[in-house]
Amino acid sequence: MSTAFQIIATDHTGFTVANIDRSLAFWQDVLGFALSHRAHHTGDLASEVTGVPGAEITIAVLKAPGHRIELLEYHAPSDRKHVDLRPCDIGSSHVAFTVDDLDAVLDAIAASGWKAAGKPQTLQSGPNAGKRVIYVRDPDGTTIEFMQPPSTKDWIL
Repeated sequence: MSTAFQIIATDHTGFTVANIDRSLAFWQDVLGFALSHRAHHTGDLASEVTGVPGAEITIAVLKAPGHRIELLEYHAPSDRKHVDLRPCDIGSSHVAFTVDDLDAVLDAIAASGWKAAGKPQTLQSGPNAGKRVIYVRDPDGTTIEFMQPPSTKDWIL
């Protein structure tokens, strides 16, 4: 099947958060992402882009290696809902980051008040075989996957 268009790049991954300052503290202070910019959108622009009548949004964009993360705090409309999706629930999503030291990441996350959803596991098969992986959930329910590739010494026979 052929399309009349072509995806040319991945721009960012966005997460709606309850408190943008709390989330920025984690993404910047714990994970080390750099703030690119902040913006505030309201009126027709916010409503038409999102399809949410009366939307008012504060946005913060963070720079990650090879990707950007967009945090969105909606101030309106007033009937916003907090959903608690599990990774198995339809509509749940996550972003995955490759790290050099999964244990150090987990220590930093624990010190920040976030928590791992389970325990790190080493994948045994497939294209990611040998990687240690774990899901982490923030207070808003956002899921982040961290993956640590096997060290070079692990591949020496």
